[in-house]
Amino acid sequence: MWQPADQTLWLGHIDSEEGELGVRWHQQVQPLLTGQAEQVPGSVLIGFACDAGVVRNHGRAGAAGGPAAVRKYLINCAWHQERSVYDGGNVLCEGDALEAAQFVLGTHAAAVLEAGHLPLVIGGGHEVAWGSWQGLATWAMKQPGKRVGVLNFDAHFDLRAGEVGTSGTPFRQIAEDCVARNWLFRYACFGVARPTNTAALFARAQKLKVCWVEDDQLSPWCLDAARDKLAAFLDEVDVLHLTIDLDVLPAAVAPGVSAPAARGVELAVLETLIDQALASGKVRLTEFAELNPGFDQDGRTARIVVRLIERIARGAWAAGSENE
Repeated sequence: MWQPADQTLWLGHIDSEEGELGVRWHQQVQPLLTGQAEQVPGSVLIGFACDAGVVRNHGRAGAAGGPAAVRKYLINCAWHQERSVYDGGNVLCEGDALEAAQFVLGTHAAAVLEAGHLPLVIGGGHEVAWGSWQGLATWAMKQPGKRVGVLNFDAHFDLRAGEVGTSGTPFRQIAEDCVARNWLFRYACFGVARPTNTAALFARAQKLKVCWVEDDQLSPWCLDAARDKLAAFLDEVDVLHLTIDLDVLPAAVAPGVSAPAARGVELAVLETLIDQALASGKVRLTEFAELNPGFDQDGRTARIVVRLIERIARGAWAAGSENE
């Protein structure tokens, strides 16, 4: 289920006339080495090529193509990083083998964290969050006293009930795992769309003491209250799992998702809140979910992921240095 990094993919335009200041990502991304000398800590791209969770959730398939689509547009992204970036390859989910794929992702994410890197996981449906969490929790168990929390930018709570895991259940699964570990379930969801979340989901969110903000409360002119709520949540955690479901954005901006949003949250607002989370210096893993290239006209949604990856990789390390 594991596909090592393919460096032949990282070939793109070279601005030779610009010299060393004209560098792009394809000239800098290195393969992540395992079983060899340790590499300097940096950001690690990990693909989770999986449709199983979305299919189980009766959504439109295609998210398995997300990692390839993002790398395609990352190739020629301008390089402004001060830390190294590595390609950690892909987890491949074959058929309905979701739980096995999530376990492999968790194992790899834990090893990446243990080596001092920042995992940047590219889904795949939002079932990717349960796999990423397994890795982050394994690593966090070795950090005594650290309070772990999840910040989700999403139109959906993804707290659904059910015996089988899907793209709609990851945070309910995380809540259950927190009980097993004797941890508090610290979960914030920003961008919730009331028409697409049942009363049962709102009731479960309330019972689990979820911190949430609905999409119509995230307009630029009323953002102060949301920023205060985010600040309070960030104060309650030491280690942050940042997860971004691209359907939190308006469908006109991000058409290539499994479940397009009728309203959504503006990209500028999303970036503002992500920057606030990064400034805390607590982000230890970030993932992107629900990119569906088959519906992504002109690669608009994939280009947003590239923009966010570049921003997060740069901002997370800068904040970490400031807080050391």
